[in-house]
Amino acid sequence: MTHATPDAAPSPADQAAREPRPARRPIAADATPEQLISRHAADILASPGMRVEATCIQHGDTSVLAHSAAVSAWCVVIARTLRVPVDERALVRGSLLHDYFLYDWHVDDPSHRLHGFTHPGVACANAERDFGLTPTERSMVRHHMFPLTPTPPTCREGAILCLADKIVATRETLHGFSLRLHKARARRARSN
Repeated sequence: MTHATPDAAPSPADQAAREPRPARRPIAADATPEQLISRHAADILASPGMRVEATCIQHGDTSVLAHSAAVSAWCVVIARTLRVPVDERALVRGSLLHDYFLYDWHVDDPSHRLHGFTHPGVACANAERDFGLTPTERSMVRHHMFPLTPTPPTCREGAILCLADKIVATRETLHGFSLRLHKARARRARSN
């Protein structure tokens, strides 16, 4: 008697590639970023990789996880405010995974020297491995560093991500400068 062996479970990448592309539509006016992130990315937020991101610094004193969550929220706000028809799930998931490189780029390591140029590819490979990516999500992660990297976003979700990432990164960097300035002034005042 022969037994049929069960087929191996498809990888996340195989599952994502087989899913039909959802229609793009404007985000509902009453939808909050928190609701959409919870609806579309609870699995990502609960993953071991996000626990790693919580320990790595992105800009100033902001963790990569906090940065990614802020960028995802800004993507929702931008798309909702401008009434841009988007793939809501891809917008949330791609923006949350855009910096899924899983290392602290501030650590003195030769592999981090060109971080700004190389991390989109690393993040894309890690996200593909851990979650599978749709073509839209893959494009978003790969092209979010434009114009530092030469290829511009190839979809509207990617263009929104590119804008949101610049807004959030600028705010975080300025906040970090402000904190350092206040600490330096406090040290000077104590020493006088």
